[in-house]
Amino acid sequence: MRKSRFAEAQIIGMIKEQEAGMSTAEVCRKHGLSQGTFYKYKSKYGGMEVSDVAKLRAMEDENARLKRLLPDTMLDNAVLKDLLGKN
Repeated sequence: MRKSRFAEAQIIGMIKEQEAGMSTAEVCRKHGLSQGTFYKYKSKYGGMEVSDVAKLRAMEDENARLKRLLPDTMLDNAVLKDLLGKN
């Protein structure tokens, strides 16, 4: 997945600017992004604080690690079943 050019703290700052009363178009123009991208960020990070984003990132990293481990474990399991079945 492509890495965002904005840090999570910057994205939360943009959302807070918009929630404080600045128009969405003005926030987008100020930071140089499209309204579609802004609303995508808002759906993902809306209502979060910077500490919440750090927790989210840690959980996403852990989830990715576990998803990589699962196929390896299933393969090991299948090999062991084959070895036990042949004896």
